[in-house]
Amino acid sequence: MNWDTFSYWGQHISKWAADYHRTLAERPVRAQTAPGEIAAQLVATPPETGEPMDAIMADFERIVMPGITHWQHPRFFAYFPANAAPPSMLAEMLVTTIAAQCMLWQTSPAATEVEGVMVDWLRQALGLPEGMTGVIQDSASSATLSAVLTMRERATRFTGNREGLNAKGALRIYCSDQVHSSIDRACWVAGIGQDNLVKLPTQGPNFGIVPSALEAAIQNDVAAGHIPAGIVAITGGTGVGACDDLMAVADIAQKYDLYTHLDAAWAGSAMICPEFRRALWQGVDRYDSIVFNPHKWMGAQFDCAIQFLRDATPQLDTLKIEPEYLKTTGAEVTNYSEWTIPLGRRFRALKIWFLLRSYGLEGLRERIRNHVAWAGELAEKIGAIEGFEITTGPILSLFSFRCPGDDAQQQRLVDALNDDGRIYLTQGMFDGRKIIRFQVGQFDTTRDDVLMAADVIRDVWEAMK
Repeated sequence: MNWDTFSYWGQHISKWAADYHRTLAERPVRAQTAPGEIAAQLVATPPETGEPMDAIMADFERIVMPGITHWQHPRFFAYFPANAAPPSMLAEMLVTTIAAQCMLWQTSPAATEVEGVMVDWLRQALGLPEGMTGVIQDSASSATLSAVLTMRERATRFTGNREGLNAKGALRIYCSDQVHSSIDRACWVAGIGQDNLVKLPTQGPNFGIVPSALEAAIQNDVAAGHIPAGIVAITGGTGVGACDDLMAVADIAQKYDLYTHLDAAWAGSAMICPEFRRALWQGVDRYDSIVFNPHKWMGAQFDCAIQFLRDATPQLDTLKIEPEYLKTTGAEVTNYSEWTIPLGRRFRALKIWFLLRSYGLEGLRERIRNHVAWAGELAEKIGAIEGFEITTGPILSLFSFRCPGDDAQQQRLVDALNDDGRIYLTQGMFDGRKIIRFQVGQFDTTRDDVLMAADVIRDVWEAMK
């Protein structure tokens, strides 16, 4: 492909993208294809000669698009959003075009320096203390793994990377039973093991970890000869939005000298609104590591997670490796690849810069406040459907409910709603029962889109009876 052809198709695809977003509401939210249907339409062997772009684009429309679940659909209420505001997409087009590998300052100084400033912009936006630093990770999973590895190294006096974990004893990580599965996986990958991830019960309206149970678990482990290494707290858990009492957890961590990581992947974005900090953010300044995903609720194109660090030194001592070919000479600079597990790094900071300058914090706050208010309205409407139960009330913009019937009936309703195509929901488990989750967070959803969901749920339920 020459650059004239590239320019032609770049303009064509840009127009296609705008038309796609303008007409998204007319499509079913979830892909309606059967397993294997897309693969069956692809040629089994790679082409020996090149094909024209018009043929490739035609097959994209015919084969690929029917198998896409539309995450940018205004009635996507499943999982958590993976938003892509237009300025963020434009920034990603530039990043893709430049195609820089931003592992070191010298491999793209602008990428490193913009990243440092953008992390600090977001630190200020979330009300975090001056002096906290951070890095852009690909996802919360990577940030959590970085934090768990740091817990491991700190607990072994930074000998685990060199000597391995043999004869180190059982390292213990503590969390509530509402944490995301990425916490489990981080313990697997870090060599700590599932059995040494101690999950504790929750209580109260925010389903926070029971502080007395946390302290008792630590004391029991010390008495048994185990090695407490760290605590993972949550603000806005994936299941029902669970939020720990951050101050109480930090008190215990300080008492036993444990490293702390806060998973605020979804709910962290809402902390740009000062009124939400009062109930869900007090004590956050005491955490060693904090992660939130601007790609979830703030509008940044996936992937983009910010890990804030109260002191970067322990993580650098855990992850930094500097062979001769990666050394930077003649200047005191930041090389963010030393802060993260991957060496290779994309220029993720550019989309944050474009996004924040295009909307401003107040424009983003308005969206988040609307989503929270609309979720509350919708929970009332669903709760008014005969026989329906709000199982967990709204925490920010996430709540859950059940229809009449057993767990199998909950799944039948979820499947029927998703087959209907007008909205997209997912199931979960809470307190030993299957629930139906509902979260509001798609960047361009409207009040009408959200409240329409009650009518769809009522229609589909009546058709099932």
